Formats: sequence, structure tokens, C-alpha cells
Amino acid sequence: MSLETDSRYMKLALELAQQGLGLTSPNPAVGALVVQEGEVVGEGFHQRAGEPHAEVLALRAAGPRAAGATLYVTLEPCVHHGKTPPCTGMILQAGIRRVVVAVPDPNPIVNGRGIERLREGGLEVTVGVEAAAASRLNRAFFKYITTGWPYVTLKVAMTLDGKIAARDGSSRWITGEAARERVHRMRSQADAIVVGIGTLLKDDPSLTVRLDPPWAREPFRVVVDSHLRTPPDAQVIRAGRPDRVIVACLEPRPERARPLEAQGVQILGLPGCDGRVDLASLMSALGERQIVSVLAEGGSELNAALFSEGLVDHVAWFVAPLLLGGQSAPGAIGGQGRLLKEAFHLRDITFTQIADDVLIEGDVEL
Repeated sequence: MSLETDSRYMKLALELAQQGLGLTSPNPAVGALVVQEGEVVGEGFHQRAGEPHAEVLALRAAGPRAAGATLYVTLEPCVHHGKTPPCTGMILQAGIRRVVVAVPDPNPIVNGRGIERLREGGLEVTVGVEAAAASRLNRAFFKYITTGWPYVTLKVAMTLDGKIAARDGSSRWITGEAARERVHRMRSQADAIVVGIGTLLKDDPSLTVRLDPPWAREPFRVVVDSHLRTPPDAQVIRAGRPDRVIVACLEPRPERARPLEAQGVQILGLPGCDGRVDLASLMSALGERQIVSVLAEGGSELNAALFSEGLVDHVAWFVAPLLLGGQSAPGAIGGQGRLLKEAFHLRDITFTQIADDVLIEGDVEL
């Protein structure tokens, strides 16, 4: 088939894969299509960790029509036994003639071996179709599987003059309803939502995913609370499962930890830096818990600390057409600030109009 045709089918497979974002962690989101003589005869996407992979679902849907067909898959098929059997074996058994792979799987137990196994089995394998889009789709998984650390997206909602709250501290609501719904979609695709204790004490947020219909998976809610000031009746605990709350602190003083632990909250003691939780240690600890992606929704000081430690991979900046003014009204990033020549730069920037608000996204160049 032509590159144009391969690209068209791979884009359809990527649309399928998108449906699994937020559901498959710690696995990647993967989509697959079986095409026989120009007709899609089977399709599937990975829906949950531990459940059948996209290739398996697509081949099952295709049935006997898979013989002699082309399989399009957004990530290299696995070749190892995990919670499910290797996909390469089923592909070979189905009689597929050709496999088109968007990107290799960087997981060390795969990393080209799946492609090699298919070629050894006599199949024609094409690699690299829509590679950039496929890599972007699973950028969190790629970082996690190669470093052990989660991919961090920093979310900010601010006015046109750069304020994240008014001079009295009020911030509900800077952006409109449509933008807030977009944030809930972002939460649904993250493994953990992180805030600082300042935001928790000021706003008492629930940090839950509020989508219609109710979302099938509850991200962890992480509070960076160096001195364990989280109230036992905080919304972050009461709004969802308490065992999905992680409070990261320095020394977990028993008299403060016990009321939280009694509700099921996880207390995570971590090393400190300048009297505060070391955020790099926090990210390492979250990675050990198979938390692949983090959405940071903190205030200006947590934002500054994440940037200063080089922990932000991506920013999602919501800008509302409002003007607040006031020197005491907080900006998006606190701390001492940087010189112009030291400023962080963004690449691959996109602009999305969401009702009256604008979402600016970009990857941070470190």
C-alpha cells in the first residue's frame, strides 16, 4: 500500500488508541485495525491494564478475514508473557500478511523484539508511519518506561494580566464552564493530581474527576504538605476514596498522621530540601507506585518549585479574558523568578479556543 494509505489507516488506529487514555495505565494506550482489501474488518483499543491488547481485540473482530490482511497498530506488538500472552504469537497464528507499526515500544523487554519476531515469522513489517503522533500520544508512558519517573503536566488558569486569584485570594471561577470541563478530562487522563498544602487550605478542593457519565477510574490525589497540616475533614479526603489520597510530608509526626491514616490516607515521608518536601524525591516515589502521569494544579509557590527543579514536562495554560490587577494578587509562578536569559522556553505550542477562554499548551525545553 502507499504511504498515504498507510497514514490514513494509522490515523484511524490512533483515534481508537485515544479512547484508552486514562484507563490503561501503567500500560500505554494502543489502537489497532485489520484491513482486508481496503476494508476495515476488525478494530480494537487497549481498554484496561490486564485486559486484552488492541491487536488481540482487532484480530478477534476480524476472525477468518484476518488471513492475508494488513494489521495497523500504534505501538510495537509485545513479545513477552505478562498479564496477557504475547501479541506476536496471535498475529502470526491469524495469518496476517503485513504489519504496519507506528513506533517501537521502548520498554526494555520489547524494544524491537516484537518487530523482529514478526519478520522472522515471514511477515512484512513497516515501521514509522505517523510516528510523531504516536509518540506524542504515549509521551507519558515513554518517559516513565525509560526513566521510572512520571510525566508532569502543569495546569494553570489565569487572567489576561497573569493573575491566578484576586487580591482577596478568591479564584472561583477564573475560567468558564467549558474550560473547567476540559480540566476534568485532563484529570481523567492522569494517574495523579498534585497540589500544595497552601492551595488545599485556601480552596479546600476535591480534585475529583467530574465527567458525565461518571469516570471509571479515580486518579490519586497528592498533597505536598511538608509539615502535615492537612485537615482530616478536607474535601480531598471526603470527596473520593481516602486510600487514593497521598499526603507527602517530611517527618510524619504520629499525632498528625494518625487521624489521616485512620481514614485510609497514605502518609508518604520524604527527604527535605530547605525545610520542604524534595519534589524530585516525590516524583521518584510516585514512579515506584506505577504513577505514569501527573497533573499539577498547585499555586504559584508549588509551580515555581516544580520549574526550579526541572520537573515540568508540559504546560496547559488556560487564559481567561479577565483583568484583575493588583500587586498583591498572585501570579502563576512565584519564587524569586528568573532573568530573561534564563527563561524557560516552550516548543510544539498549540492554541485552542474554548468558549471565551484560550488554552495554550507546549512542551518545556529543559
